[in-house]
Amino acid sequence: MRMRDIEIARKRLKENNLSLVIVKDGEVIFESRLQGLIGLIQAIDSLGERLSSSSVADKIVGRAAALLLIYSHASDVYATTISLDGLNLLIKSGIRVEYDNLISRIMNRRGDDICPFEKASLMVASPEEAYRRLRDVLSEHLF
Repeated sequence: MRMRDIEIARKRLKENNLSLVIVKDGEVIFESRLQGLIGLIQAIDSLGERLSSSSVADKIVGRAAALLLIYSHASDVYATTISLDGLNLLIKSGIRVEYDNLISRIMNRRGDDICPFEKASLMVASPEEAYRRLRDVLSEHLF
């Protein structure tokens, strides 16, 4: 029996210590070790429409990542760790979700405040607006 795309993505994520794996039609179309949303935004920028109906395995999915996954029209998502907000958004959008750990919120690397991307996503209603805003926040943090 052929492995489902989400199973391929999950297996590669765990076995290769990656932070993001995207699989479509049995083929790995993107993978990254970069932390945070960098890899997901790179995938959206480089693959665009090819992300539609893909299966995504991501180490950490919060509200911000969920909005980006909705924006990119992923069909199913596996998260090692997912926030309650992220889970609810994905379910509401009809995206199938599997996860290992459910947490209340995604914190910054120091653990003393909510993640800056999560903060930026709180004031955003649409996935399109989230993509634009999170991309801006990412450029501010990189430069």
